[in-house]
Amino acid sequence: MASLASFSISGCSLRSSFLAPRSARFAAPAVVPTLRIFSPCSRFVSCSAIMPHVQAHEVAAVANAAAADAEACAPGPATTDIYAGISTIPLSASLIGSGVDANELNGDVCSLTDRPNKKQVSLFYCDETEELARRIAAETDSIELKSIRWGTFADGFPNLFVPNAHGIRGQHVAFLASFSSPAVIFEQLSIIYALPRMFVSSFTLVLPFFPTGTLERMEDEGDIATAFTLARILSNIPISRGGPTSLVIFDIHALQERFYFGDNVLPCFESGIPLLKHRLHQLPDSNNVTIAFPDEGAWKRFYKQLQHFPMIICTKVRDGNNRIVKLKEGDPTGRHVVIVDDLVQSGGTLIECQKLLAAMGANKVSAYVTHGVFPKRSWERFVHDNGEGAAHGFAHFWLTDSCASTVKEVRGIAPFEVLSLAGSIAVALHI
Repeated sequence: MASLASFSISGCSLRSSFLAPRSARFAAPAVVPTLRIFSPCSRFVSCSAIMPHVQAHEVAAVANAAAADAEACAPGPATTDIYAGISTIPLSASLIGSGVDANELNGDVCSLTDRPNKKQVSLFYCDETEELARRIAAETDSIELKSIRWGTFADGFPNLFVPNAHGIRGQHVAFLASFSSPAVIFEQLSIIYALPRMFVSSFTLVLPFFPTGTLERMEDEGDIATAFTLARILSNIPISRGGPTSLVIFDIHALQERFYFGDNVLPCFESGIPLLKHRLHQLPDSNNVTIAFPDEGAWKRFYKQLQHFPMIICTKVRDGNNRIVKLKEGDPTGRHVVIVDDLVQSGGTLIECQKLLAAMGANKVSAYVTHGVFPKRSWERFVHDNGEGAAHGFAHFWLTDSCASTVKEVRGIAPFEVLSLAGSIAVALHI
């Protein structure tokens, strides 16, 4: 049986293996050591560098080479930083393109750097969430980015590798996921199921947008509630050394979906509404804002968080095969009305609400959704009013960066403005 001596230098693993066969243990010739250098970027740098006498300076030289290899595979600067020049603080209104100075924000915002004994978090991410992950890491020095090598085999199945897996043992580990399409879910689930088994101290999955949330119920026999299916999959994430996985989701579509998850995960349901409230207080006409809900479901979901604003509730009624938006209660006359919902897909309901509110005397109409899904570029349906009033379109359309592909499409295009979840996620990782 071979004896094994291991050294850890500069975050890499240096192993000197004395691989003598059993019969040679009592033989006269000296055992010849085989030096193998393992680095985060490759399985090993040299798999059979045979050195009869390994000197200290030789080990140092090898370690320097391995460290250089580790540095080469470390996360580098983002190729395109959609957050460049934007200031932010934890639980903040980090506004892409708003130019808001962090010094102007309210002083009661929680600061991670003021907490004693804050935990250090290793944050992994997928390709789609890389820019948001960098923004989260910029919130505090207690979050360190870790990369994953994403590849595919010739048959199209994932070829995945976590560099320096030994280095995260005993660490608090998180993964920032994006289930933007079924095509990327399997490869991310493979990582999500693997990380808790790497002897980490705790594991947190951040899934800002729970994509099957609108498919939470059956209307006809044979309907499949895929929200329950995805919840069951996430409920079977392996338990880490620290216990069940923490699952962070923002503004899940239906509140009852929290009961779809099993006991192996601890769902933490956060909201983007604090970002909206902060942004509304910055408006010149903040004292003239009224909140409108496109249906009773949205009102039930958000009214407690926005109860200090005047409110309008709309409702949908059937007219033959059509569904028409009508005003149920509230008065939009002369007000800056902000329509609030958890997500937008085609945008038909929001546009109908805008037209109704404009016809009933609203001065301006804006909208907020936490998740801008916008399949097939449906965001192009939303027109900016150019300061001409509610009848001409939307004054503002706020959304968060929970759907990364949408952020890239609407960046710099009026009336859209993106409120970053980075600060809120950074705080959630330290719960």
